[in-house]
Amino acid sequence: MTEIMELAKIDFPYVFLALLAMLIGVRAVVSLFEWAAGKLGLETKWVRKQREEHDMLMQTAQSLAVLQEKHEKAVERSDRRDEEISSDIKKLTRMFVDKEIDDMRWEINNFATKVSEGTPYNKDSFKHCIRIYEKYEKILEENGLENGEVEISMELINDAYKQKLKEGLLTEREKVKTW
Repeated sequence: MTEIMELAKIDFPYVFLALLAMLIGVRAVVSLFEWAAGKLGLETKWVRKQREEHDMLMQTAQSLAVLQEKHEKAVERSDRRDEEISSDIKKLTRMFVDKEIDDMRWEINNFATKVSEGTPYNKDSFKHCIRIYEKYEKILEENGLENGEVEISMELINDAYKQKLKEGLLTEREKVKTW
């Protein structure tokens, strides 16, 4: 029990201050040793390890900079390629739309020419041509284009269709040239 009483008499703040003072002293001695070793050109394991870590950190930073530069160049190339592909797709789309318009225009104008020459056609042929014209108009509208060539042909086709309907010449049994 006396031992416990003696422990209670210990001045703990004094012990902690003493330990702190000793640690500070050790640190001062180590710093002084490092300074002296640096001045004399001596290299300790600890200093060498710090230098190697610093060198490795610098090398890693340089490698990251090179990789970042390569990445930026790759992104630029990718962006340029995307723009080229987008441009090519727009060109192909424009070519496809132009071809569709030309094909429909030719089909309508050809049908109008044949009708004006008196070639007989059945009701389905007229309806087909009218549907083609509706598609033609829709494509023109979607692409901001104007119709200037087919309107007269369609007027002729519509007039001939109406006339044949009035005259009753368009029947399903009719044996005429089909589209």
